[in-house]
Amino acid sequence: MSTSTATRAPEQAKAAPAKSSGGFTGAAANYLEERTSISVAVKEFGRKIFPDHWSFLLGEVALYSFVIILLSGSFLTFFFQASMAEVHYDGSFVPLKNIEMSVAMASTLDISFDIRGGLLMRQVHHWAALLFVASIGLHMLRIFFTGAFRKPRELNWVIGFVLFILAMAEGFTGYSLPDDLLSGNGLRIIDGMVKGLPIIGTWTTFLLFGGEFPGTDIVGRLYTLHILLLPALVLLFIALHLVFVVVHKHTQFPGAGRTEQNVVGFPVLPVYAAKAGGFFFIVFGVVMLIASLFTINPIWNYGPYDPSPVSAGTQPDWYIGFADGALRLVPPHLEFVLWDHTFSFNIILPVLVLGLFIVTVFIYPFVEAWITGDKREHHILDRPRNAPTRTAIGAAGVTFYAALWAAASSDIIATHFKVTMEGVIHTLQAILILGPFIAYFIAKRTCLALQKKDREILLHGYETGRIVRLPGGEFIEVHEPVDEYERWRLASYDDHKPLMIRPNAKGKITGVQKARAAMSRWFFEDRIAPVTNTEIERSHGDHH
Repeated sequence: MSTSTATRAPEQAKAAPAKSSGGFTGAAANYLEERTSISVAVKEFGRKIFPDHWSFLLGEVALYSFVIILLSGSFLTFFFQASMAEVHYDGSFVPLKNIEMSVAMASTLDISFDIRGGLLMRQVHHWAALLFVASIGLHMLRIFFTGAFRKPRELNWVIGFVLFILAMAEGFTGYSLPDDLLSGNGLRIIDGMVKGLPIIGTWTTFLLFGGEFPGTDIVGRLYTLHILLLPALVLLFIALHLVFVVVHKHTQFPGAGRTEQNVVGFPVLPVYAAKAGGFFFIVFGVVMLIASLFTINPIWNYGPYDPSPVSAGTQPDWYIGFADGALRLVPPHLEFVLWDHTFSFNIILPVLVLGLFIVTVFIYPFVEAWITGDKREHHILDRPRNAPTRTAIGAAGVTFYAALWAAASSDIIATHFKVTMEGVIHTLQAILILGPFIAYFIAKRTCLALQKKDREILLHGYETGRIVRLPGGEFIEVHEPVDEYERWRLASYDDHKPLMIRPNAKGKITGVQKARAAMSRWFFEDRIAPVTNTEIERSHGDHH
């Protein structure tokens, strides 16, 4: 025993100074490292290079907005009561004194007028939610128009789109919690849409609302979705999205020194982490400033839900507007009875159109990969002008969405501009049908024109405005050639061509192959070939 004690003593003597010299922080770090090997993950993540371009900040704005939502929402959960029990309001807001309302509405009024900082937190929460949905939408538009969804990032596109749908659902459930006039109308619209579905509609609303509208505990159910299930799903998909961002090489815009294998930018530690931290506080400060200066969702002006005083001017949050607009633009008198069931196509048709639109956006990366036959990995982004058909498709989709979104405010447009409601509806119906085709044509021709302009600049340089006279008497304008970086940016894109139809193993060309070839021709039929090195050298020789 004495021998073993003597043997352990020097080891303990050696260990003691190390513990004391490192202090508590060093000991804790060693303890954590020995059990998790976290330094390896931190080191790998710290070496991750992020490109320094402003468009990548859109994803960061979405992430920071969600953090603000979590912080402000945690504050609100301490005071909000998700109950539809009837009470008589006895708070500080005198105009609603003794008015019968739900406990949910009364607690929201208490948060606004009786809880210190409550109104500010409500408005921070609401503005951050609007910014969250908007930044996700803009981030996905950037990804679409630059082709960042291509292999190997198709799943990240799917994750991002699911996040967008979850964000809209999270916003709608939160918007419906106060049980005021506006939120009640929104729930009534959803109830009507679901009931308009044949056979399953009535039973589905009973399942959602717990009985006939407004149900016995719809606020409690929405509250559970809003603070538990939907945030958990959003966190899960944000984590998956960030994991894929780290696993895959980060995309970057074309430029000198930037290749599919080489990412140019700053490492996460310490540069990018410091910049990201500062940007978070900027976003937080802007949201706080907006919430301090601009009132949003003043439920005290509308009062508790009552269908009788509904009038023009009640609008949903902007991100739900496209669904409301689809209901307003559908032609009337589309109902008929069959097999003792009423088929309301004025409800079914908008639901089908919106569902088709959402599914098309969801699967677009896979459709484009199938049409183009492109199976390569892509880490360099496209300039939108260099993918004219994709850019035109995006412009058409944005126009379609914008027409539905504007239709949600058809009554506001009619009253403010003093025009007839029928005229507004018919105009928006025409825009909904014809607008995407017009936007497609204009966007595609604009992209091709910009490609021709880039080609001219590459071959002849920029116009300087200086006119010189040659010895032979000819007047010419002096052009300044582009530098290496600009030449790389203008010329570094691939010239894709339509797919060639080849017989299968049985020597036949199937209908699917013919359809794919036809769509490939449509996708690449109009294109401007990139400038080759030979053309650039010949052009420089002519200049000299």
